Amino acid sequence: MDTDKKNTILREGFLVKRGHVVHNWKARWFVLMPDKLLYYKYEGGKRDSSQRGKILLKDCVITCPFLEYENRPLVFKLQTKNLVEHFLEACSREERDDWAADITAAVDKLRSGGNVASQQEPAGSELHNINLSKVLDSMYDVHSGIRMSHHVEQGSTYHNCFSGSAVVDWLVFMQLVLTRVEAVTLASALLEEGFLRTVGLKSMEGIRTAGLSEQFMDDSTALYSFADSLKKRGSVKSETSLSAVELSGKVIKRGYLLKQGHRRKNWKVRLFVLRSEPAFLHYYDPTKDDISPVGGFSLRSCLVSSLDDNGVPSGVKGNIQGNLFKIITQSDTHYFIQAPTHQQKMDWIDAIRVQT
Repeated sequence: MDTDKKNTILREGFLVKRGHVVHNWKARWFVLMPDKLLYYKYEGGKRDSSQRGKILLKDCVITCPFLEYENRPLVFKLQTKNLVEHFLEACSREERDDWAADITAAVDKLRSGGNVASQQEPAGSELHNINLSKVLDSMYDVHSGIRMSHHVEQGSTYHNCFSGSAVVDWLVFMQLVLTRVEAVTLASALLEEGFLRTVGLKSMEGIRTAGLSEQFMDDSTALYSFADSLKKRGSVKSETSLSAVELSGKVIKRGYLLKQGHRRKNWKVRLFVLRSEPAFLHYYDPTKDDISPVGGFSLRSCLVSSLDDNGVPSGVKGNIQGNLFKIITQSDTHYFIQAPTHQQKMDWIDAIRVQT
């Protein structure tokens, strides 16, 4: 491979990485090259090119999804040729799967010497031979079974349930199926046989509108639980609160952005989640979880504007990468945010404006 090809950037963006020595999670800027994955630290609001790590891709093994971290369903794992394991978390299932697919393609290209032949999809599993009772027993397993947690829909918080996407992720991760399409078919069979049941309106709508083989929804907002959960792993309870109403809207957009603190004026990577009906923008500490936001505000009567990258605007401190925008809330609180790229900045501004 010549030097120019080796220096080609295939993909870049924020991921949250687990540390090797201290097993804490930190946001890093990742750059995928044809033969390696580089990662950089952000100092303040600017990428520090001198502080970085490197993962060589030759003979890497990718596991996606990797579901062994509770409350972190968006992790995938890279294991290097020397059996070093790297755990990386994306901001959404789409981003996670896209990163894994691009890394897999780079690894395959290295393995084949640069010539990747068109690969056939793996043959379908013999789903009709699967014992549904055994699948259910595996799902119930306290250690390796599907994680149950609380979810919000239409202003209500449901406990002891799981999302459709989480079930599909788990079925693929446990290698009970080969593809997400097969996972939907298998989960639909569990639903049809009464092993699983719908929770809330979204999953019920899926039953009404889909064909028999696709009643189950591969959707992070469609909720399900075990049919006999009252007897085994806890009952589904519903409660309503102000925060639940805030978090009940449809997720429009998710992504990692840099946010300036209100007091210390320091810049930190935050996972932003934009919801509609009601329109709210929440942000989370990606080193922790995406269940409890560290902040958020209603988008009603908000003003959002792009800031010029020439010079440092009033109210902004520190070392600025660029791609700045500002949100002023109805209560006149000013939020300064940096996007990783100009295009992402404009996409966020457009998405927020639709909700204001």
